[in-house]
Amino acid sequence: MIFAGQSRDQLRETYRGAWRRFKQAHTLSPLDKQVVAVISEHPEYHVIVESAAADLANYSPRGGQLNPWLHMGLHLAIREQVATNRPAGIAEVHAKLAQRHSDRHEAEHRMLETLAEALWEAQRSNRAPDELAYLEKLRQLI
Repeated sequence: MIFAGQSRDQLRETYRGAWRRFKQAHTLSPLDKQVVAVISEHPEYHVIVESAAADLANYSPRGGQLNPWLHMGLHLAIREQVATNRPAGIAEVHAKLAQRHSDRHEAEHRMLETLAEALWEAQRSNRAPDELAYLEKLRQLI
């Protein structure tokens, strides 16, 4: 996992730093390029990424708030899963969804909730995510 072991603040600074380097036309690392691609695809989050005051926001699903940091992180996770085809078969699911919706990014949006649910269930149960159950739920999206 590309962000394993980082605190919430460190993760957010990773996003901010990549975005800052991009805006200043500095050389980007491969990770920076991935982060910048996701941020670029979400113009509604640009002000959040650029504002340290956004760190004070406590995004709560109970309050109906979407956590932009989690949303972008899930995009990155799905892209990594698709690139490595892990779980085996996810690249095919993504390709079919992208074809159906005529857009790779929209395919990811269709997959995000399923990934978030799988991660939440694993955390709640204090175990590793069930890759087979996750993949089966993704296949139901096709």
